[in-house]
This record gives sequence, C-alpha cells and structure tokens, in this order.
Amino acid sequence: MKTQYSSEVEAVDALKSSYEEIKEEIGQVIVGQDEVIKAVLISIFSNGHCLLVGVPGLAKTLLVQTVAQVLDLSFNRIQFTPDLMPSDIVGSEILGEDRSFRFIKGPVFSNIVLADEINRTPPKTQAALLEAMQEKMVTVGGQTHLLPKPFFVLATQNPIEQEGTYPLPEAQLDRFMFNVLLSYPSFDEEIQVVKGTTGNQKVELKKILDSQQIVYFQQLVRDIPITDRVLEYAVSLAAKTRPGTPNATPEVNKFLSWGAGPRASQYLVLGAKCHASISGKYSPDIEDVQAVAEAILRHRIVRNYKAEAEGISAEKIINNLF
Repeated sequence: MKTQYSSEVEAVDALKSSYEEIKEEIGQVIVGQDEVIKAVLISIFSNGHCLLVGVPGLAKTLLVQTVAQVLDLSFNRIQFTPDLMPSDIVGSEILGEDRSFRFIKGPVFSNIVLADEINRTPPKTQAALLEAMQEKMVTVGGQTHLLPKPFFVLATQNPIEQEGTYPLPEAQLDRFMFNVLLSYPSFDEEIQVVKGTTGNQKVELKKILDSQQIVYFQQLVRDIPITDRVLEYAVSLAAKTRPGTPNATPEVNKFLSWGAGPRASQYLVLGAKCHASISGKYSPDIEDVQAVAEAILRHRIVRNYKAEAEGISAEKIINNLF
C-alpha cells in the first residue's frame, strides 16, 4: 500500500478501507468490543492516547497486543505497581566500562505502550509517562531523547479494588483523548471467547499497515476539511459543560463542579474528522462530533455531590447536551 495518493479523496478512501481491514483482522482474536476497537483505532489515527476502564479479564492486554501486531508496530507492556520508579519507564543513565555515562532506554521507547493499571503507581511515576505522552520525548541527565513515531499509550484502570491506588488527577486525565468503558461480553460472545481460548487453534494475523503509513494517515486526518458550523458546534459542546459560564445549561450548573477545557474541543474536532473518514465521509458533520463526544468528555467533567446522590451519570449529562 502506498503512502502517496493522487487526491485527498483517494487517501480518505484508503484510510477507510485500511480501517475495515484492521477491524476484521482484530476481530479474529477479539470477540465483540466493537466500539472499544473503534475508539482505540480512532485514537491512533488522531495521534491521541486512550484510557480503558474495565474489570480484569476483558482482554485489554490482548487487544493492544493484537492492534500492535496488525499495525506492525513495536509494543511494550508496563505493569504499574506502587514501587515502580520513573527510571523503570523512561530509562536511566549507567556508567560504562569506559567511565562515561550512556543512556539505557526504558520500555516507553515503543510505538505502543500498554500502561497496565496506571492508577496503582504514585504520582511521580505517573507523571513520567504522562510527560512522554504530551511531549513525545523524555529528558534524562539533561539530554532529550525523542520517542518513536507513531507513539500511542493505552492505559488501563480497574474500577474495583481502589484500596492503595493513586487516581489520576484531572490535569493528567486531560492528556487522554478517550476514556472508554469496557463491559462484560454477552452470553453468546462469551461462548465464542471460551471456545477460542481453550483449544489449540492459533490465528495468524496479517500486517495491514506500518509505522510510516500510520504517520501519513495521522497527517491526513488533520488535513480533512471541516465547516465552521461543525467546528463551532464542537467548541460549543465543550463550553456547555463549564458551570457558571454563559454557555452552561441549567443541568450543568446543577450537577457539575468543573467542565471540559479547550483540549476537549480540539479532540472533538480531530475525533470527528477521523470518525467521518472511517465512515466513508470526506468532511465531518454534527453526528460525527456526537459519536465521539461521550468518550472525550466523560473524564473531563467533574460531578458534584448532588449528581452522585441523585445517581446522575456523566454520560446522561453529556447526552443531554446534544
């Protein structure tokens, strides 16, 4: 597959067909979870990061390993624990036999990094990864080291067993493009999972794209045109979540303490552009913004005690903004 096309239309068509191929290939290993797979792939093509929230055993690790394999990208998994140090992630300098220091790269130097249970490590170590996410580089001993392109972090959080955890503060959560909730598989899907994982059958996956092609498609997504009307809708949607401002709805003023910042508006536009392209459209519309809004906004709004007492979920507040 080439990375140069005669027109932007041809390139968007290539992105859509590649997305369908990738999804089909991943589907040989991951049963169900279509919306989760879609969100992860949109994050990658939008050059963002993704936070997965779900109980153990829902194939989060298998999903990211499969994505890395199909996209022919390097992959590292970091198990976050209370004793993990920043140098365990980014690497450290060691004194060589020639009495000079040399840098040993940590596991963050990979195209795809799975940060497993990121809330189980102290803020100092969380910050080391989150700096790499934002800047796409790390600095050790005064030397800057660029991370490989593309660079994508898939972090997981367990919604149960919160004893001894260090929840990500809002400023760090804001670094993630999507917050995706994983649900249990249906009965039929679980039958398929058990059949496929309790035998000796092995699936050989094809490599659909490489790193150069992914970087090209990331640039393509940014080049996709968007009308002022749709862009203004995305910005107004984020603005509506900010209590005490002229754009806030009565429900937001009643149930939210804080709303989404400008990064949400940026991701709403990028996500809508990518969602449109993989849906076969050459420019996003309002429906594309709405399709990605829940996963972009849910971790950027802070409910107050009244919302929690009345059982008003973040998702309900977001959907009432449309």
